[in-house]
Amino acid sequence: MRVTISNIFSTVAIVTSLVTIASAQTSDPLPSANDVVAQMLQRDTKRQSELRGYTAIRRYVAVNKNRRAEMAVRVECSLDGSKRFSILSEEGSGSIRKHVFHKLLKEEREASLRGTRNSTRLTPDNYHFEMVGQETLESGPAYVLAVVPKNVNKYLIDGKIWVDATDYSIVRIEGQPARNPSFWVRNVHFLHTYQKVGQFWLAASTDSTSDVRIFGLSELTIDNSEYALNPPKDHTGDTEASLLQ
Repeated sequence: MRVTISNIFSTVAIVTSLVTIASAQTSDPLPSANDVVAQMLQRDTKRQSELRGYTAIRRYVAVNKNRRAEMAVRVECSLDGSKRFSILSEEGSGSIRKHVFHKLLKEEREASLRGTRNSTRLTPDNYHFEMVGQETLESGPAYVLAVVPKNVNKYLIDGKIWVDATDYSIVRIEGQPARNPSFWVRNVHFLHTYQKVGQFWLAASTDSTSDVRIFGLSELTIDNSEYALNPPKDHTGDTEASLLQ
């Protein structure tokens, strides 16, 4: 009996030690929002010096209770971050294609220009950041930060970002525009995800819902595929495209 009791006490002691160690490991304090953002910007600067642009195929699908439309587009992102779009095919509702798809392309092209891009990046100049917690995504552990725009701009967002805990890239964004994009659209909510292409995290998909006057609740899905990175060059020195857009 003494041996049995002794074994039980030993087992309890071991289990208690393991629980204590596990508790200590899981209770490690999270880094501050400022530290995460600083790392995010530092890593982004390095990626800017290495990304030479890319091409991809993007597919838009918009649906409401009465209409549906689709469009396929070739995206070309150049060395300086500016984007060009070539429409490959489109079908369905002409009004959706004209007032939604074509407008999205125009606004993204404008937002990619250097003068506009700096005012829309996820940086302390444009946003307040607050640490919310940590989650494990399919891509791995990520820090979750709340982002609040410092000014009302239709290109800024109010929501949360997920920052990969290993390489400090943004891998997910969820929220709504800081301002409704137009009189015709309200209650916009979106989920934007990224995929890793080589060493870079580039747009994977966007799922959004919005209340469009006259048409009612509408859903928009954007999927990116067939990424091809531009080959590296022997010289650098140009200002590269920022990934924090």
